[in-house]
Amino acid sequence: MRDVAALGARAGAGAQRIGRTLALSSIVGVVAGLGAIAFQAMCQLGMHVFLERFAGYRQEGPAGERALFAPLAVVFRPWLLPVVPALGGLATGWIVQRFAPEAAGHGTDEAVDAFHRKGGVIRGRVPIVKTIASAITLGSGGSGGREGPIAQIGAGFGSFLAGRLGLATQERRVLLACGVGAGVGSIFRAPLAGALFAAEVLYSDPEFEADVIIPAALATIVAYCVFSLAFGFGALFATPHLTFRSAWELIPYTVLAVVVALAAGLFATTFAGTRRLFARLPVPKTLRPALGGLVTGLLALGAWAWLRDMRVLDVMGFGYGSIQQALQGHLGLGLLLAIAFGKMLTTSLSIGSGGSGGVFGPSMVIGGALGGAVGLLAQRVLPPGMVEPAAFVPVGMAGFFAAAANTPISTLVMVSEMTGNYELLLPALWVCALAYLVGRRWTLYEAQVPSRLHSPAHRALLARALLRDLRVRDVTGARRVHTVPEGAPVADVLQTFVRSSQHVLPVVGAGGLLRGVVTLEQVQQILDEDPRWLPLVAGDLARPLAFTLSPDDDLEHALARLEETGLEELPVTTAGSPGQVLALLSRRDLLAAYTRGRAGAPVATSATTPGA
Repeated sequence: MRDVAALGARAGAGAQRIGRTLALSSIVGVVAGLGAIAFQAMCQLGMHVFLERFAGYRQEGPAGERALFAPLAVVFRPWLLPVVPALGGLATGWIVQRFAPEAAGHGTDEAVDAFHRKGGVIRGRVPIVKTIASAITLGSGGSGGREGPIAQIGAGFGSFLAGRLGLATQERRVLLACGVGAGVGSIFRAPLAGALFAAEVLYSDPEFEADVIIPAALATIVAYCVFSLAFGFGALFATPHLTFRSAWELIPYTVLAVVVALAAGLFATTFAGTRRLFARLPVPKTLRPALGGLVTGLLALGAWAWLRDMRVLDVMGFGYGSIQQALQGHLGLGLLLAIAFGKMLTTSLSIGSGGSGGVFGPSMVIGGALGGAVGLLAQRVLPPGMVEPAAFVPVGMAGFFAAAANTPISTLVMVSEMTGNYELLLPALWVCALAYLVGRRWTLYEAQVPSRLHSPAHRALLARALLRDLRVRDVTGARRVHTVPEGAPVADVLQTFVRSSQHVLPVVGAGGLLRGVVTLEQVQQILDEDPRWLPLVAGDLARPLAFTLSPDDDLEHALARLEETGLEELPVTTAGSPGQVLALLSRRDLLAAYTRGRAGAPVATSATTPGA
C-alpha cells in the first residue's frame, strides 16, 4: 500500500508540475500574442501617417501580411524622406532617455543579457517604452525589424509575471525566454522556430537552453494563435514552387554561404562601429536618434535619385516588400545589391544611434537580397536550367542570420516557416552550417555567452554539481601540514606560520588529536594589541571547531563548512571526535579542483603528510 501511495504522490506532483508549466507558458503566450497585435497595428499606423500621408510613400509588405489601412491618393514628396525619420528619431530619443534608457537598441540583446546576468529581471516599464519607441522609429521610416521589440515585450512580461508570483530565479529566466520565443514566433508566423530561437540565441556555440524549449513551445503556439486571429494564419511570404534538384547545386550554394557569412561580418562590424561612433559624438543622447534618422533618410533619398526606382526605398522601414519581390523574380542584380548594402547602413544608423528596433528583419532583407544576387550571377555563369535564382533568396536569408546571430538551427526553421517552403531544407542547412562556421568570429548579439559553462546564470549550479562529484581525499595535496602542540609558546606558533604557507595551524594534544585551530590573523591581532600575550601557549589561543572534514566528504559539503566557519582552511581528520589531523583543505584547493574539473583534467589523489 505504501508503494501505491508513493506512486500516486509522484503522479500527483507530476500532474501539478505539468499544469503549472502549461498555465504559466499559456499566460505568457496570450500576452505576447496581444502585444504582437498591438505592436503590429502601431507600426502600420505609424507608416500610414508618417511615411504615406506626409511623404507620399507607401511601403509594401509581404503577401501574407494583412494591411490595416487602405492606400491613400497622395503625391510623393521625396524631400520629406530625411525629415520624417529625423522627427521620429527625435521623439524616440526623448521617450527612451526620459523613461527607460535600456529600451534603446535592438531589444533581443537586452533580453539575453537579463537572462545571463540579471537573474531574468527586466523593469516593468521597459516593454511599454520599447513598444512605443520602436513603433515610432519603424513607423517613421527608421530601418529595423520587429523581433527585438516584440522579444523584449514578451520577455518583460515573463519577468513581470515571475516577480508577481514570487517564483525562483531559474523559473523567472525560463519565463523570460518563453516571452522571447512567443513574441518572435507569433509576429513572424513561425511558432516552432520561435521556441528554438529562444533556447538557441542565448549562446554563441551550437547549444540550446534545454529547460526553455518545452515551455517556450507552449507559449509560442498560444501566441501564434492569438496573433493569427487578428492578422491571419499561414506563411508570411508567398513563395513559388522551389525545390532542390541536383547535388551540383551545392556548388553555387557554397559560394552563397561564403558571401553571406562575410556580409554578416561586415554588417556586425558596421553596426558595432556605428554604435561606438554615436556614443562618442558630442551630441545629447536624446538627439542622436534624430541624427541617425536624418542620415537614413538622406541615404534612401540618394539611392532613389540614383536608381529612380521606388523599390530601393525598402532600405527604410521593414523592407519585407523587397523580399517578396525577389522571391517572385522581379528585382534585378543592381537593385538587389543596393538594397542589401543600403540596408546595412540604414539599420546601423537607425538602431546604432539609439533608436529602437530589431535586427532580425533587416538581416532577412540583406540575406535575401544577397541570395537573389548570387542566384542571378550563378544563372549567368552555370549551364541553363541548373539553378533557380529565386531559390537562393530564402536560403540567403537563413544563411545570413545564422552567421550574424550564431543561430543556425532556429534560423533555418524560421525561414522555412516564414516562406512556407520546406523543400529547400537541405541547401538551407548546408548554407547555414557553412556560414555559421565561417562567421563565428562575430555576432549581432553581444550579450551571448559561448555555452552554459560560461553563463553566470548557470555557473553556481555547475560548480556545485562538479564539486559534489569530488571527495576531499581527491584534492588534498602532498604538501606538508604544519601543526603545533597545545603547549607551544606563542613565539613558536608565530615561527611556524613564518615557515609554512598556511593561514590556519591545527593545535594538537596527546596522540596528535586535534584540540582546535589558530589563525595567523588571530596571532597578529594579539601581538598588536598587547605584547604581554607572549607567555601564553597555543592551547590558550586554540579556537575549538564544532566540526571537521573527513576524507570521504564531498567538496560541496566542504565548501559549505568553509563558508560556515569563515576560515581559509579546515583540518581533515580521522573518524571520531577528536581525531588525528590528516590534511588541510583550503579554498584554493576547491578552486583548483573546480578549474581542473571544468577543463576535463584528472584530479590527482595523494596523501598529505602531517607534521609538527
